[in-house]
Amino acid sequence: MRQFIKRALQKLNKLRSEQVGELLVSAADEIDRLETVIDSLREGVLVCDGEHCLIMANRRAKRYLPISGDDEKSEKNKPPVWNMIRDEKVPPFLKHVLESGDKVLDREFYVEHTNQLRLLSLSVLPLVRDGHVSGSLIHIEDITEKRRREARMRRMESLASLTNMAAGVAHEIKNPLGSLSIHVQLIQKALNAHKEQLPEHAALYDTFENYLGIINEEIDRLNHIVVDFLFAVRPMDMEPVEGDVNAFLKEMLDFVSFELEENNIEWNVNFQEDLPLVRFDERYMKQALLNLIKNAIAAMPEGGALSIKTAAKDSDALITVADTGTGISEENLPKIFEPYFTTKASGSGLGLTLVYKIIHEHKGEIMVKSKPGKGASFIISLPIVQKDLRSLPDPRKAARDAGCGDEPIVEWKGM
Repeated sequence: MRQFIKRALQKLNKLRSEQVGELLVSAADEIDRLETVIDSLREGVLVCDGEHCLIMANRRAKRYLPISGDDEKSEKNKPPVWNMIRDEKVPPFLKHVLESGDKVLDREFYVEHTNQLRLLSLSVLPLVRDGHVSGSLIHIEDITEKRRREARMRRMESLASLTNMAAGVAHEIKNPLGSLSIHVQLIQKALNAHKEQLPEHAALYDTFENYLGIINEEIDRLNHIVVDFLFAVRPMDMEPVEGDVNAFLKEMLDFVSFELEENNIEWNVNFQEDLPLVRFDERYMKQALLNLIKNAIAAMPEGGALSIKTAAKDSDALITVADTGTGISEENLPKIFEPYFTTKASGSGLGLTLVYKIIHEHKGEIMVKSKPGKGASFIISLPIVQKDLRSLPDPRKAARDAGCGDEPIVEWKGM
């Protein structure tokens, strides 16, 4: 088509007005067709001219990136493309690459746009025409779901490897720990008896008791790690029943309210009215929520705010647990559900793994949104009980929206 238009332009003086009109209509149709093709791509495409000004952006690019002032009709005095993207990391990257003329492939960025945190892969390529660089092409791919699938596969493989190895080893560790604990208690009783008989050595006995207390604490810590490990590798004897998530969460917060107050944490909940019923095992779900709440408390050592929200979206019920704590770094976000990954000095690295396993056993999904210094939000999606069983919807869809929607809510606050 381009060659045809070039030849037609060379003979423009010889063309009749009707032929020029037909040529323009054909060119417009071809342009519309190309724009339709580009807008139909699953990837985002930005095209910049030689001055790094944006001359075209397809629909996917506008969906993925917060682009402002991209009206293609106002060509004069356009700013460079990096000044049109409202983000912290992408504009400096584009400015450096475009001004240096480098070619960059598959650089990954977390970008928040339209209330969604997405992982984008950006590639910057030169736009070559007739052997000369006339601009730049920026290719954008949303790899959020791809990374989630990979993370899920890693977590399932890790859990499988845990199962294959050592429930027996854990038992072998647990038995001597019990024996150690019993004998430490016997030593403490013996010391207390001798302390009363030999008061002049009371200070020495106090020192021994202090050392034995430390040993007991470490035995308890090791025992908790072994118990968590056994829980992680054993199949769960799930007994889910239809239940009211709002009522369950209220009981949970009543249970932890004293601990929250002791840690100067204000808490509030926003519950959607008439939230549909969900099938869940209260024992395991309580453990999962307690783990999330205790993590939130640990992330707010100076106090803060904890909020819990429920909502229905599509065929899922969403539970959001959000804190105002230290947050999670970008590089750690994909790893937090993996076994033995922890940033705590005394953590076992199995707490969030257990949370993931419990939610997965409920045929649900859990996601996290976080930025360092701005807290973290964990979003759990659980399938709503379907009264009509003729078609069963996908139970793992709604949490990917990373929010709880704008449905009517009932507000319930503590402190």
